[in-house]
Amino acid sequence: MIRSFSIVAGIAMAAGLAACAATTPLEAPPAGESLAPAPLNPLPTDLTGYLAQSDLDGAALLGPPPAPESLIGQADRARYEETRALAGSPRWKQAVVENDLWGGGALKQYACKLGVSIDEKQTPTALKIMHRVELDVRTIGKPAKDHYDRPRPMIGDDKPICIPREDWMKTNASYPSGHSMTGWAWGLILAELAPAKADDMLGVGKQIGESRIICGVHYASDIEAGRTLASAMVARLHGDPQFQADMKKARSEIARAKTAPSGCAA
Repeated sequence: MIRSFSIVAGIAMAAGLAACAATTPLEAPPAGESLAPAPLNPLPTDLTGYLAQSDLDGAALLGPPPAPESLIGQADRARYEETRALAGSPRWKQAVVENDLWGGGALKQYACKLGVSIDEKQTPTALKIMHRVELDVRTIGKPAKDHYDRPRPMIGDDKPICIPREDWMKTNASYPSGHSMTGWAWGLILAELAPAKADDMLGVGKQIGESRIICGVHYASDIEAGRTLASAMVARLHGDPQFQADMKKARSEIARAKTAPSGCAA
């Protein structure tokens, strides 16, 4: 347990460094990367997360989002305006793929870098962890969203975003970003399961958060808050015996896995 917590603590420090980079220029994906999004699958009904809402107070941990008139708030808005020019670009198309958490588009980005398919056949426990942790993101992140109720950047603005506009976006708050939480939590966990690929796993996790800025559905400070809360959530997960047991199984699965994912860049 001490070793597990030290690993997470060390990786969690990287969350702060990655968060600082959220406003840096974003690069297009490598040439040859498959950009076709996988079909969306329905939310699994036979899974629950590991944590209860009472396990972590996200609103208290994060504090409020920046005020619109503050320097950070103004920088958030400028970043939104700047990234509208990326509509239709390769980076925009990559953001569409990484929006897809349940259909497999986002998870495949990790698998391609890992060199191992994360699937029911050879890594079922690892896949289950990813899905259960995404449910934990909802459990831990939603109260903070509801508490601060920050409108998303595209509300009241008709500039392009990378996904279809839907009514739920008007009431689903922007801060913290759930996709950023999920991407960073998955990156932290996969970095622990495959330490030799830690840089790649954290890089994908960081990019998934940045894709939400590109999409125009979150401010940069929403992404930073998502990473902060994800780091705290993963640390808390290591106190859960069921999570610990699943991590042990998943580590063995990944070590034994032979099949690499198809459709990745050469």
